[in-house]
Amino acid sequence: MAWLAPQLPSIPEMFEALRLDLAVKLGLAVLAGGAIGFERQIAGKPAGLRTNILICVGSALLMDLSISVGMIDGGPRIGDPGRIAAQVITGIGFIGAGTIMQSRSGITGLTSAATIWVVAAIGLTVGAGLFLEAMGATAAVMLVLAGLGTLEHRLLRARRSLAATVRTRPGTTLEWLKTMLFADGLTIVKVEVFDHDDDRVFEMRVKGPSRQFDIARASLLEREEVLNVIFD
Repeated sequence: MAWLAPQLPSIPEMFEALRLDLAVKLGLAVLAGGAIGFERQIAGKPAGLRTNILICVGSALLMDLSISVGMIDGGPRIGDPGRIAAQVITGIGFIGAGTIMQSRSGITGLTSAATIWVVAAIGLTVGAGLFLEAMGATAAVMLVLAGLGTLEHRLLRARRSLAATVRTRPGTTLEWLKTMLFADGLTIVKVEVFDHDDDRVFEMRVKGPSRQFDIARASLLEREEVLNVIFD
């Protein structure tokens, strides 16, 4: 068995074989995927912390593998280092498709699918050793998901569309009601007019700044022609 001894690697050689650079890549992939995944997790989205970490780490590992198989012992390139990594982009589409759902109210999950795709791209960037670019992309994604999400929510609250029912005395015209609402900053999107129990009823969809709905209701109720106003 003595003839085996010279072939056994020393402890320093074993640690060197573990490749410190790969450990750094995987660590950064965990951080990048974890940061984005944490935001998705607290937002209650289908692809959360674990999913995004696994996608980012897997993409980084495959990119590193793709580069490694194209080089042997530092010699000339014998293959295309992008071939394995290219399949990540194709394969990630199947995971992203699983987060997209269609219902009567519309399509949901598009942002989650896009997030999965960009997390895979960040993982590939980390695996290629482009750490600064990967961290910059992570920061940009966090800004879009957290910052723009808050801004979008505020804009939707600032301007919204509500159903409205206005009951008036007979003879009230739609043009008069449009003028009254327009004066308070509201616009009628859709309307149905019918007479009921000697009253005229307007069932509408009205849009405008949130703060104007209470103002418009008070203004209408001050008029003798208007019997009741409901915004829902």
